[in-house]
Amino acid sequence: MKRIPLLAAGFALAALIVGATPSFAAEPDGLAVAIIYDTSGSMRETVPGRGGQAEPKYQIANRALVAVAGQLRAYATNAPAGAPRSLHAGLFVFQGAGARAVIPLGPLDADALEKWAGGFTRPDGNTPLGNALNAAGQAVLRSPLPRKHVLVITDGMNTAGPRPEVVLPALQKRAAERGAGVSVHFVAFDVDAKVFEPVKKLGATVVGAADEKQLNAQLDYILQKKILLEDEEPRK
Repeated sequence: MKRIPLLAAGFALAALIVGATPSFAAEPDGLAVAIIYDTSGSMRETVPGRGGQAEPKYQIANRALVAVAGQLRAYATNAPAGAPRSLHAGLFVFQGAGARAVIPLGPLDADALEKWAGGFTRPDGNTPLGNALNAAGQAVLRSPLPRKHVLVITDGMNTAGPRPEVVLPALQKRAAERGAGVSVHFVAFDVDAKVFEPVKKLGATVVGAADEKQLNAQLDYILQKKILLEDEEPRK
């Protein structure tokens, strides 16, 4: 009879172990960036591209994404100390009223980013920016790397699901509960940046680009000043 309490205690302990959620300590440094790439039907429309000639927006954005992959690769491999930097990256696209990760967030695979950009040819469907922001934001929040960013390249306002200004406060609250922060950056490509004024008021970076030259310049600015060199900016 004395063995029954011991067995019960053993079962209780086993239940706690099985039901426990594993916790991962944050790494002391490192960057996690989720890229949201607009694959909606409006990306077939044209704007000035190379040499000022009209090209479909998705072709221009594909080239820009390849350039982003190159900057991420250079940042990860060209650390001052000689050792590679910790960098996780993922790519999210629209799917129906939601989003899916065509490259799940994980250790940077610049080749995979370049390959996807080189093969994307069929923009179609809605612009579910809010749901895409939620998917990408949740992914970076799960990363153990402390510096967390979401980069959005889009040519339109939200057309399906919740608006991004509705989603962002919940992401910010969850990040604060975890003792973390998440920074969001919107590049409004061939759309008035004022469309994203509500998320700007919530702390997001918002910049506009009307053509290929401006798109590349704005992405360079966000990467170099807001994401990659964040730890080298003076503390305020």
